[in-house]
This record gives sequence, C-alpha cells and structure tokens, in this order.
Amino acid sequence: MGSTEEPDGSTSQVSVTEVLEEESTKQNTCTHPGSFGDMCIICGQRLEQESGVTFGYIHKGLRLNNDEIVRLRSKDMKNLLRHKKLHLVLDLDHTLLNSTQLVHMTPEEEYLKSQTDSLQDVSNGSLFMLENMHMMTKLRPFVRTFLKEASEMYEMHIYTMGDRAYALAMANILDPKREYFGERVISRDDGTQKHQKGLDVVLGQESAVLILDDTENAWTKHKENLILMERYHFFRSSCHQFGFNCKSLSELKSDESETEGALATVLKVLKQIHNNFFDNTSDNLMGRDVRQVLKTLRQEILKDCKIVFSRVFPTKFQAENHQLWKMAEQLGATCSTELDPSVTHVVATDAGTEKSRWAAKEKKFLVHPRWIEATNYLWQKLPEENFSVSVVKNQ
Repeated sequence: MGSTEEPDGSTSQVSVTEVLEEESTKQNTCTHPGSFGDMCIICGQRLEQESGVTFGYIHKGLRLNNDEIVRLRSKDMKNLLRHKKLHLVLDLDHTLLNSTQLVHMTPEEEYLKSQTDSLQDVSNGSLFMLENMHMMTKLRPFVRTFLKEASEMYEMHIYTMGDRAYALAMANILDPKREYFGERVISRDDGTQKHQKGLDVVLGQESAVLILDDTENAWTKHKENLILMERYHFFRSSCHQFGFNCKSLSELKSDESETEGALATVLKVLKQIHNNFFDNTSDNLMGRDVRQVLKTLRQEILKDCKIVFSRVFPTKFQAENHQLWKMAEQLGATCSTELDPSVTHVVATDAGTEKSRWAAKEKKFLVHPRWIEATNYLWQKLPEENFSVSVVKNQ
C-alpha cells in the first residue's frame, strides 16, 4: 500500500505493513488496532464485535479502532506541519465540475457532443463523454491550475456524495497522474452517516482540515471547517435540479471566467489561510487551529458594517436564526433589528418599506440580500451600487 510518508509529505495513506510493524514491536499483548473483515491485522485473532471506523477507500475491508485513528492522526499532523501543509477536502459536483446524464441534455446542448475531449489524454481537456456511465462531465474553469497550486500547500482529498465508481472516474479525469489525491478518494459508500459527510473518515486532525463544498447541510458537524462554494451550473439539468428556470451556461455557449471565477477566488483565500497559519513558526504549530484562522479572516470582510434587515425574513421568524443574519455576522458585520445613526446598510428587496425609505433619506446603503451572499462567496466587500434597490416613490 506504499509508504506512510510520501515524497510530498503526505502521511494520510495508511500502510497496513507499517501498522503491523510498529504495533507488533511495541505490544506484548495485542490491542487489536485494526482489522480486515473480522480478523485483527496484528495477531490474526478473530474479533467478535466491530469497533472503530471503516476506511474502505484506503484498503477494502480495513477497519481501525479509535485509539489507532488518534495515533495515526497525531503522526500525520507532525509530518504535515513539518512540510508546511494542511488538509483540504474537496467536493466534486458543482464545486470542481458539473455532470449530467445524457438523457437529460436539451436540444440546445446537443452541440456539446461534437466538442468533447479525448479520454485517452485528459490532461488538457475540460469536456468529457463517459459513455459507459451515460453521462457528460464539464470541468470548472481554472480547475487544473487550482489543483496544481493548492497541492503545494494542502494534502487533498476528494469527498463526494456520488458512488465509488463515479468518484474514481472523476478522480481519473482530474488527476490522471495520481499526483494530487492518491487513494484519498472518498464516496458516499465510505461515509458513516446517510446523506451526511464527516471528517471521521479523513485521517487528519480536524484542527488542520479545510473543506470546499457547495452544500452546507452536508457538513452539519463541521461547519467551522467549511468554505462554501458558489455552485457551478454548466448544464441545464443542474439549473433545473436547484429550481432555476433560466438558460444554463451550456445553452448560452458561455462559461465562468478562468481568472475571476469561483476557483480562482477561493485559491487566493486558501493561500491567505495557509500564510496566516504558518506566519509565525516560533509559535507552537501543533496548538494552532485552522478553523480559527478561517473565522478570523472571514470576520475582516464586513467588520465596519452595521446591518438592519427590512422584510427579508418571514413574519414571526426569529431574525438572528436566519441564514442571512448568521452569514453577515460570520463576515464580521453587526446585525440589528433597530435603526439608529450607526447603521451603515439596510438590506431589503422592497424599496418601499419604512426602513428602506429611512436608508434613502439618511443616505445609508440600501442593498439587496444578494450583496451579502455574493460577498460571502467572493470573500470581499462588493460595491453596494451593484446591488442597489430602487426607491419606489409615492409608496
């Protein structure tokens, strides 16, 4: 299964041989650190009950007990920090790429079938037909550069809600030389909880893991590790899946910008987080937490803003529990339900509300809720005039 320490400083790839050698020399009495099926990987004894976590993506049937997982994560952490790296868990669909079933393609997308790239050499292509899976996949612009540059700072994992066959097919397209992910390709078949993703199947300390995903609800236990991605909707079926009744990028014969798109933007954020984490090597790196670095960086974006919402939330809804309110606070803004001179922004969809009219009169910013959402995705305070709400007179 390969060495525990790869040339790039990777340690997550567990070597069963290494586990056997280390544990057998340390233990007179076997503690059964892991198993294949129901057999201990050290002494071969049959184990009556299962414990720990299955890591089938590393080796079929491999299960490690909780103490062994803690030991391996600690060892991984030391080696990772020595190489100035952190962990990065990457979602596939709508984050790095977009796939569609061939039967769901519209007549306006038929032209794509004659523009697909060869699967024999995927390294320079971006549009692929996988006939055996009856699907077409489009890579997000900038993804090749993103993976190359991110791999210099992070040990990367794929984690998808797709099945294992799909996950491996996408990994082969994204990483044909197996230089970025190795065996770290996790699918829904490897998860420990239905319809959820968890870091329990990632052999890395949670304090050193960042996650890129377009679906916040998939990571209910790890939101502090998550950088939410704007969804990539290239195909019509993708727009339809999320309730958008509009032309897709494919139908418009358009695409995201290479240099200003979502992946180019988030790469800058990942570089900043990495720099901030390792900025003072005299400190105890083992005691650092990337979640705190992420939180601090995010809070800088709207730190000088005080926001009041006007009829954005449903009646009788607890304002501070709304996603937009929480998002604004995570970006460093102060949120309030009351108007006062210190308010800088009123967020509304209707320019005729009392608070909207107050904003116009007091020369405060009146912005659409999309201003907060776009700021969250792009990690910078965007020009308010691009999200203005027109004042409706005589209302």
